[in-house]
Order: sequence, then structure tokens, then C-alpha cells
Amino acid sequence: MKMGGINVISTYIFWIHHEEQEGKFCFAGRRDLRKFILLCKKHGMYVIVRIGPFDHGEVRNGGFPDWLYGKPFEARMLNEGFLYYTKRLYDRLAKEMEGLYYKDQGPIIAAQIDNEYEHSSAPWEITTGVSNEWVFAGNEGDAYMLELKKMAQESGIIVPFYTCTAWGGAAAPSKEMMPLWGGYAYRPWIFYSHKGEHPATGEYIYRDHHNNEIPKTYNFEPGYPPESVPYACCEMGGGMTCSYHYRFLLPYESVDAMANIKMASGCNFLGYYMYKGGTNPKGEQGGFLNESQMPKLSYDYQAALGEFGQIRDSYKRLKLLHLFASSFESDLCTMQTALPGGAEQIAPEDTDTLRFAVRYNKNGGFLFINNFQDHVETKVKTEECVTIITKGGEITFKSLSLAAGENCILPFHMQMEGRILKYATVQPITKLCLDGAYYYFFFTPEGMEGKYVWENGEEIKIPGQPIHSYRLEEDEKVIHLVTLSRKMAMDFYKANQNGNDMVLITDMAVLQDEYGIRFETGNCENRILAMPDGILENIEKTGKTVVQSKYPLFTEYRYRVEEKPPVKLLAKQTGPTRYCIDLPGNLMESVKDAILKIDYTGDIGQAFINGEMISDNFCSGGIWEIGLKEFADSLKEHPLTIYITPIKKGVHVNVESAMAARMEQVDGITGMLHNVSIAWVYGKDCNFHRNTF
Repeated sequence: MKMGGINVISTYIFWIHHEEQEGKFCFAGRRDLRKFILLCKKHGMYVIVRIGPFDHGEVRNGGFPDWLYGKPFEARMLNEGFLYYTKRLYDRLAKEMEGLYYKDQGPIIAAQIDNEYEHSSAPWEITTGVSNEWVFAGNEGDAYMLELKKMAQESGIIVPFYTCTAWGGAAAPSKEMMPLWGGYAYRPWIFYSHKGEHPATGEYIYRDHHNNEIPKTYNFEPGYPPESVPYACCEMGGGMTCSYHYRFLLPYESVDAMANIKMASGCNFLGYYMYKGGTNPKGEQGGFLNESQMPKLSYDYQAALGEFGQIRDSYKRLKLLHLFASSFESDLCTMQTALPGGAEQIAPEDTDTLRFAVRYNKNGGFLFINNFQDHVETKVKTEECVTIITKGGEITFKSLSLAAGENCILPFHMQMEGRILKYATVQPITKLCLDGAYYYFFFTPEGMEGKYVWENGEEIKIPGQPIHSYRLEEDEKVIHLVTLSRKMAMDFYKANQNGNDMVLITDMAVLQDEYGIRFETGNCENRILAMPDGILENIEKTGKTVVQSKYPLFTEYRYRVEEKPPVKLLAKQTGPTRYCIDLPGNLMESVKDAILKIDYTGDIGQAFINGEMISDNFCSGGIWEIGLKEFADSLKEHPLTIYITPIKKGVHVNVESAMAARMEQVDGITGMLHNVSIAWVYGKDCNFHRNTF
């Protein structure tokens, strides 16, 4: 997460996970909150704790323990009974977090109070399928939120600021808490009662959310002047889980497209739900703690980082956006939003009108363009023209083109060590200084022709090659413009060791800790482009080769990991849709993890070891993946059982697009395992340590 540009981890603390049985708190094992926060501190990450009492997160009862249902009071109200139990919860959480607050030099910088109060709720699962009751959504407004904040402070949860969710008319006392926003374009909850196709949403239309003259827009109706507080997000869709009635494969380009939209609309605080997928814990009493519409254990969420750490394209795309935001934050955070006439009235289904916005200050700014729309197929953009009128004159981006599904951020009046870049049709990534020379990294958005135009009229056109570098001199300063293709940029990492910056370009995962840099990969043959020269000289010599790089400024390394022989898995059919798989005893030998890949057709897939469920999956047309590392010991003694719940007669699971819903059709019974395989994750032999540069 840190290498992807994340510097704050926000975490729900689900009441039901810690007090499933009344009066018996559990913070051991996977529920060890303190250990988790200490781990964040170790890696230099800030923490926002979402302390409830109500959370949601597709957890059973929205996080409320079952026993609360039978109490003689209404939950989420200012009554003596509910406040007593909430204060008791806060007291216990404060004890676990003692000494870890920012005031104590700890990582906890904020606490969220409740979640979507007066806006949303969750099923009381004890009633699901019978009376189908829901947790009370609340009706006491700011008074409820402020009382909970006061109780949290009295318990010792003292942080620099408190937050609350503000969308959907939720209570958001902005003078006492920072209201946070978000946006989801893929919405399983609409299929709780809706059958049919998912409609296109307005999430990919540019708006201005930090302007008192535009107090209300789509999904943004704050009860306060927008400019009175920062526009900040905590729940931009970093993915989306499949529900039983809504199966789809997430377009990964949807994630950074939304971040582009929010940033252009005034957001300087990008927050995702979820950025990293996970696994729900099992109940201590043998049950499951999921919401009934969702998988029992898996909460992969199709997130940027998967349930078992799988890297998705959304991770790579967001990494570039985060590098840009952190590298140019001093300018970006001072910039206002400007929209062309009619921008906020563009219909989601309109794929003809160019969608763009500008962030600007007195010195310059950035042009944001989006060509992605959920649930609608967009078109390639060609020969578009955008003119920006500034105090210094007009700046015209001519003959713009952009691939369908792509988004971009283009600079204008950009200060580069005394030289002014009038505009460019390449997106900034980052900048750094090495040995007195300045390096600016950009990439060419898919479908666009890269070009730099300087204030003096000079133009530099970028040929369509993976890496292009250009040297400039300005007032005795040396400036290198390094332009990458979109494909090459996806593998771009910036790291810092002992205060020294470095750039690495590799399709391996790059990780960094106090010991140095290490790589993780699923391939035996790997390439690393590195700068400055010699930065990887101390990498383990076994398997390393330095080759002549065809890209100036970079040293190219070829790194070979000793291959672990592939394993041919045999699935023995033990029932109509039940299969038994024996895994090798040396499963984890010489690898960091083993990802089981399951290709099947059916309604639900479930995996068991000795009768205990370890994973489940709603069939959505993708490959079901299970990380086997934590189960390796059990698999030495017991086979893995796969049970596929067949698609019942009369039911068809439509997974042809992200519009998919569970539709009624006459059909046969279908449940079949097509293939199982293992993908190795290598990491152990890729460490290198460098104490000096």
C-alpha cells in the first residue's frame, strides 16, 4: 500500500468482531487492533479509526452484535441503554489504542464517528428471510453525532480531528467533524429490490465541490457552505464486491478515473473503499459475520490490492496518480476548480461531449480529461480542442486525442527550475534531483500524441517509444524530461533509501522497509530498469545480470529467480459438483505464497479443509483465487474440497458485463469445475540491502 502512494490507512473497528458475545471482548489473533496500528506505525503510515458503533462494511448487522437486537432500547438513538453500551465499547477501544494517538507520537490522526447516520442501515440478520428487519438508520441528527464524539473523548480517544460521512443527507456537524464524501459507480445494493440492468451513474462527470456559489450538485448536498471546510473523500470506489444478485467484473480503469474526477472537482484528500481486499473473520460461535447478500468469508472487493495481495491494474494506475499528487502537492492544494459551461449537465450516456475540468492558481494549473463512463461504452476522442483563458493570455490544447476508457492530467504554465512549460500533452508523474541534475518524469496517455510546448514557442514532440529522454539547460541547471508510454509507466516506482531517491521500472512488485528494497514476482525471468546508475549493485548476485540498456539514463538488470517446478493438480470428482484436490507437501518451499486459481461455472464456489470453509466466491465470470500460505500446514494433512453450488433450474447468472444482475430464465442445472492451477509468488530470494550510496 505504501509503495502505491497510500500514506493513511483507515480501518473499521467492527463491534461484532470484538464483542460477539456480550461482555466478552476479543482482541487476539486477527482481531488484534493494537498490533495492527503498531504495524502501521512501523511502516510510517497514519491511521484513521472508524470506531462506530455502527459501521456497515457489508458485515453482519452493519457491525452490531446480535445480542443488541434483543435489548430493551432502540440502537442508534440517544437513549440510556444504547449510550451505555456504546460508551463501554469506546472505553475498551481506547484501552487498546492507548499511547498510539498522534499526541503521543503515534499514528492515529483521526476517528470517524458512526457511519452514514440518518442515511443508511443494514439488515438485522437474525430476521433475514423472515420479517426482514433493518437496523434503525437514526433520526436525531447532529445531536447524536456530537454526543458520540463527546463520549469518545471522555473515553480517551483524543485525535487532531474527527470525521463523519456526509453523503446522502447523513448528519454531518461540520464545525465539529470533517465531513467526508465518496462515490460508487457499481452498486450491488440497488439489486436488493431491483431486477434488470444497472443504470449509468453520474460519478464520472466533473463538478465543483469547493465553491459556495455551487452549494449542491449530484450526490453532493452539504448542509454547510462548501468552502468552509476542505472537500475530502473517504469512500471513492477502489473496487466493488459482488453480491448474490449482482455479479460483474470491475473495469480497473474505473478506479483512477474516479480519482481523477474527484481531484479535478476540488478534492485534496483522496480516500478509497476498499484499496486492499480482505477476508472476514469467522464467528467465535461457529457462524459467519457477513451480510447475507455477500460471500461469507471473501471480501476481495476487486480492489487495487486483492484479498491475498494480488496487484491489479487499478493499483498501477492509482500509483501514478498518487505520485503526481504527492510530487506537486504544494501547487495542487492551492488550486481552484474551473468548469466549462454546461459541464455538470452532461448526461452519463453522452459519450460525444468532451469531459474536462481545470485546477488552477495564479501560477498555472492542470487540465483534467476523462473518457471513462460506467455502464456505457465510450468512444475514442480525436481532434478535440480546449482553450484555457488565463490572465497571461490564452492557452490552447490543439488536436487532442484520447483512447476510450482513458483519463489524463495535462500541465500548463508549469514552472520547471526557472523554465516555463506553456503546456504539454503528457501527464506528470514525479520529479527528483540527482547529483545536481533535475529529472521530470511524464507519461503519454493512451491514444494521445505526446508534446511539450515551451513559453518561447519551442516544441518537443515525443515519438511513440517506451522511454524517451530529452536534456535541457536553463541558467546552468540541467533538466531531463523523461517521457514514458502508458504501458511502461504502469511499472514505474519511486523509492527512497537513506534519503536518496531512486526510480525503478519493473513489472515485479517493489516493496520497501527499514532493511532496504525487495521484489516479489510470479515470473522467473525479470527485468529491472534502474536509476541512478549502480543503485542495484548490492542485489543478491545469484541470477543477476547487467545488460546494455537501450534506454538512456537507466541501467538494465535481468534477474532470474530459481523456478519452482509447476504442479499438475488433479481434481477427483466426489459428487455431482464436489471435487477433492491433494496439494503437495512442499507447497510453500522456496516461495512466498501459492495462489490457487479456480476456473468454474456455477452459482457459488466454496473451499473447505477438513470440513472447515476457508474461502467462497460468487461466480462472476472471473477466476477464483485463494492464497494458500496460511493453510499450508492443514493441507499437508487434509485435501482441499471444492463444492460448487449449481445454478438452479430457472435461474441464469448474467455475467456478460458490469450491468449484470441475477435474472430469471429457464435453464438446466449447471455446476462444473473446469481447471485448477497454482501460481507461485517468489519473494524470498529477491532481497537486497544497501547501506550507503
